[in-house]
Amino acid sequence: MLQSTRMNKSDQSLDIRPSAIAGTWYPGSAELLSQSIDDYLDNSPSEATPGQILGIVVPHAGHQYSGAVAARAFVLCKDLTPELVVVVSPIHSLGHGQIVITAHDAYETPLGVIPVSRSHLVELESKLVTDGGIQVERIRNDSEHSLEIELPFLQRILNTPFKLLPVMVRDQSIECMELLGTALAELVSSDSALFVASSDLSHFYPEETAQRLDSEVLSRVAAYDPAGVLQAEAEGKGFACGRGAIAAVLWATKKLGGNRVHVLHRTSSGEITADYASVVGYGAAVILNEA
Repeated sequence: MLQSTRMNKSDQSLDIRPSAIAGTWYPGSAELLSQSIDDYLDNSPSEATPGQILGIVVPHAGHQYSGAVAARAFVLCKDLTPELVVVVSPIHSLGHGQIVITAHDAYETPLGVIPVSRSHLVELESKLVTDGGIQVERIRNDSEHSLEIELPFLQRILNTPFKLLPVMVRDQSIECMELLGTALAELVSSDSALFVASSDLSHFYPEETAQRLDSEVLSRVAAYDPAGVLQAEAEGKGFACGRGAIAAVLWATKKLGGNRVHVLHRTSSGEITADYASVVGYGAAVILNEA
């Protein structure tokens, strides 16, 4: 598998967000983490993807639970060379911001340091606050797993340097997420950016119920219907903790020329724990511009 080309910590001028989950949500050593991710990627089918890949939807549980599902989407990105990777995730902690961004210059995992694109973050904050009246919160030393969990996969699968635009959403309303998606589309070029939407699906239902709920959400993802993804929970028809992240990425990529979403896989924690009485659902999808 491809070797990581991320920066190291030699640049002491960087204000780095240290990993909050290494050794728990994924292996804590570079060697074990690389091997684990490469195993997921090497054992994942690489499906034909006609057209340009604009983004992916991936789960964010611990790698031992959802890594194989996430790999179904990440493996399709192996030939991409994005200059910027936009990762949109929920945030699970309380706070005052509708949208949450990092105050750090870089994120660290055992595989190295990924620089944050401060210029994109500053411009995004300005657009959201000025144009949309959105409350943006900057945080330091956060423990949010749903964004960090995707970074080692990016470090292993992308073989050229990239910068990170990390965005965490607390207000998952249609109005806020459409504004976020529009702002992101205005900030980046589809030729130089990759979008990653981080979300698990239903939580703690029996497998049969989870399959029904997850299938409904994924059908709306496949229909390229961001509002529908958000409305699924209000209608009691489906659940996704990162529904806002999915919707924002769908809105952004659609404005950048996206015209098809292909759902790659759906499974649940029951496949790992053998407990099908109470499962968490996981799904993966790829967002395309099919000319």
